[in-house]
Amino acid sequence: MDIRLDATWIDYVIVALYFAFVLGVGWFAKRGVSSSIEFFLSGRSLPAWVTGLAFISANLGAVEIMGMSATGAQYGFPTMHYFWIGAVPAMLFLGVVMMPFYYGSKVRSVPEFMRMRFGPAAHLVNSISFAVAQLLIAGVNLYLLASIVNRLLGWPQWVGLVVAAAFVLFYITVGGLSAAIYNEVLQFFVIVAALLPLTLIGLHRVGGWKGLIEKVSGDGMLGAEQLHTWPGQALSGFDSPVLSVIGIVFGLGFVLSFGYWTTNFVEVQRALASKSITAARMTPIIGAFPKMLIPFIVILPGMIAAVLVSDLTEFKRLTVAGDAAGASATGVTYNDAMLLLMRDVLPNGLLGVAIAGLLAAFMAGMAANISAFNTVVSYDLYQQYVKPGQADEHYLKAGRIATVAACVIAIFTALIAGNFSNLMDYLQTLFGFFNAPLFATFILGMFWRRMTPAAGWTGLVAGTLSAVVLWSSSEFGGLFTLPGQGLAFVSAATAFVVDILVSVVVTRFTAPKPAHELRGLVYSETPRASLVDPDEAELPFYRRPVPMAAIGMVLVIALNVVFA
Repeated sequence: MDIRLDATWIDYVIVALYFAFVLGVGWFAKRGVSSSIEFFLSGRSLPAWVTGLAFISANLGAVEIMGMSATGAQYGFPTMHYFWIGAVPAMLFLGVVMMPFYYGSKVRSVPEFMRMRFGPAAHLVNSISFAVAQLLIAGVNLYLLASIVNRLLGWPQWVGLVVAAAFVLFYITVGGLSAAIYNEVLQFFVIVAALLPLTLIGLHRVGGWKGLIEKVSGDGMLGAEQLHTWPGQALSGFDSPVLSVIGIVFGLGFVLSFGYWTTNFVEVQRALASKSITAARMTPIIGAFPKMLIPFIVILPGMIAAVLVSDLTEFKRLTVAGDAAGASATGVTYNDAMLLLMRDVLPNGLLGVAIAGLLAAFMAGMAANISAFNTVVSYDLYQQYVKPGQADEHYLKAGRIATVAACVIAIFTALIAGNFSNLMDYLQTLFGFFNAPLFATFILGMFWRRMTPAAGWTGLVAGTLSAVVLWSSSEFGGLFTLPGQGLAFVSAATAFVVDILVSVVVTRFTAPKPAHELRGLVYSETPRASLVDPDEAELPFYRRPVPMAAIGMVLVIALNVVFA
């Protein structure tokens, strides 16, 4: 099946201008990089609106664009849960509760917080698992970036992988985190400029909102179930509506969501680059507001493609009917939903903007993974365990070498991502393995001062292994089968519960840290005054974390009610 995008010279010019601008931003940011803290954390100097947009743009990569449009094409409105249940509440919690500890402790990374709270064993486990996860996830963004280059220019996949990695490598190596963040702000607006027209034109083609509702309701596959977010049984994989709601709320809304947004250094790194503790707290809260609206330009195009593009409609029909061979013969997958809609509805010129938007999304996602990876490798692994006590220039050089290595390795991990017909299956599996147990360790250690260093690393290892064993038993052992995202939800919940249980048991038999070493790391041992800026109360409400988080929570509850 050929889904080559019919681009003309005007589309190529738009894409070329975008790439030139990206490289220019990287070169411009080079002037501000003279130390490791400037390379890895932008010198902790950026305003909240910049880090807030970068926070959301860093996540607006393959998961959001291709993965969510694919899941929208497959399941419809229940995909909204990844935003309104699986993101926004956790982002608000991060800003209100956890960022004061991260920023106030002056850590340079999330694994470094783990070292200060639990010691070197937990720190090493967290650092290695995080580094591995970022290489795998960077491969997702790189794979899709190369796919776009293939559709646009007809280049072989390996050429696209190398060229795409080279662009990200240049501006991260030259400009460090500042180059990544400023490009992420640019990329946010480019992405919106690309996806909003695509959504509006697609809606027009299907007869507006009413036409989309009618076509989805009558497709004879999942029908009206795709037009309600709850109970979301097709998405969760549970036949029972009650179990489906529990799985979505606990597995996605609590374990996976809080595990990702509150402990994932890819996101937290943007907040740590802020100029003050208030700005750091506002960073995820600012990002939460556009996050609520992104489903309308990401999920809706997938749903439109599933009823408008005949190739995808046929693929979905055969897949739901269980005809795997017939579905494979169509030559498309759910991952192609966005590209197929672009191919069929966008005129030249707008097609160039859309292509630039997709490229921006994948570059933002990959750059976020790489910039977080090089920080953890340089500070948490190299400086801590390999070459401690070296001059600052030495670690700056190590960070640039780590960036090169990460881009090269991501070329190979991109090939793994290509084996999944729906990338959300792949990514949610990774989050269940790595983020769910990490959140359990963090939240228990942050609010339970008795938890010991030994409990920190044993709980983390046990939780991760339990998720891997459970997933392997389903995928390879055939012990049970859960369709949809149910396996990822159950694996994540298992990792969380096992981590908590093991941590509690180990704590009973091991010694905790002295109370004075927990100041700034554990809630009960930290003075409230040290968790906020002294002048925060004097700021207008829209610059204060708690009022804005409350407004955000009301809005996201309203969205859940309206689309239930």
